[in-house]
Amino acid sequence: MIAGAVTGDREIVIQVDALAADRSFVSIQAVVDTGFNGFVTLPLDVLNALGATAAGTRRAELGDGHVVELGVYFLKINWRDEVRSCAVPSFRSRAPVCGTALPKLKKKEEHWHTDRA
Repeated sequence: MIAGAVTGDREIVIQVDALAADRSFVSIQAVVDTGFNGFVTLPLDVLNALGATAAGTRRAELGDGHVVELGVYFLKINWRDEVRSCAVPSFRSRAPVCGTALPKLKKKEEHWHTDRA
């Protein structure tokens, strides 16, 4: 289960823990956006403060149909007690955003694999 809270603006927020360049985890409150089909986007200033590594760019279509070019950064995220390497797009939003493409956990993937001879 993912724990979250509802803000005074009636937005759902969850906690995302990112691994900073100094190897400490930084807790980030991300707004859940069910219209976003990625995992997480972070503002550029947050990515820079974490020491995220630039990975390039990608095109993304926004909800209003506009296509934009986003910077993408490599970042390690602690998701449900498992550190995952993620490609995180930067976005012009002031708030971190979490979408519907939550990362799969290795434990769950291993649980569902079967040996077939």
